[in-house]
Amino acid sequence: MQEFHEMGSRRFGRVNWLGLATLAQRETQRFLAVWTQTLMAPLATAGLFLVIFSIAIGERRGDVMGVDFTTFIAPGILMMTVIQNSFANTSSSIVISKVQGNIVDTLMPPLSPAELVLGYLAGAVARGVLVALAIAVGLALFLGIVPAHPLIWLGFVTLGAAFLGALGMVAGIFAQKFDQMAAITNFIVTPLAFLSGTFYSVEALPGALYTISHVNPVFYLMDGGRYGMIGVSDSSVSVGAAIVLISTLAVSALAWALFRKGYRLKA
Repeated sequence: MQEFHEMGSRRFGRVNWLGLATLAQRETQRFLAVWTQTLMAPLATAGLFLVIFSIAIGERRGDVMGVDFTTFIAPGILMMTVIQNSFANTSSSIVISKVQGNIVDTLMPPLSPAELVLGYLAGAVARGVLVALAIAVGLALFLGIVPAHPLIWLGFVTLGAAFLGALGMVAGIFAQKFDQMAAITNFIVTPLAFLSGTFYSVEALPGALYTISHVNPVFYLMDGGRYGMIGVSDSSVSVGAAIVLISTLAVSALAWALFRKGYRLKA
């Protein structure tokens, strides 16, 4: 007996694995197609940060938490680069599609809001991990720094890429044009990265700033990544991982809700 399906019904089970894999592949190939911009440029930028800070204040700064200043800031710069690139991957993809008017090509296929979130996150995590590995190779070759706890380091790199990838989706949905996206990057993402202990130990902050820094999930990313790389941290690594995981799930849920509603995506 011939089986008939209601128009618009899902015919491939609870998860559209093919559609999800296709979206993830598109988001990955999107940044790999311009690898000099998305992979090599972050490596060069991270190297410049290290050189400038080492020359400017490295020798005068003294040890931080028992390690020299250059070694201390290296993991922070790595994590900062990872989260910036993961955020850029999802936010730019959505904003460009909206500005060019082809976001419909992503919304029309039979993909659920959860599948859209996972597909975009796959690209962000892939870019973040590749950037982290490229910088880690550079740190090993030029500074002799290798991850003290590789699995913990990779875990925080993945969590950081997922958290900022989810935040990038939300920002991309809210932004209607490139100017708005730039404002979100400059006034939200960059301060979160720079005020999270990237270049200093938060133990040196006065009371109010010290308290505020512990509300910032990016602080726990930086701290956990630093522990994974050089074995020192300002706070509990397990607590930090839990906070970042909860934050990632919360922001991903917000992105899911926005996709489900079609907020600023559908006419």
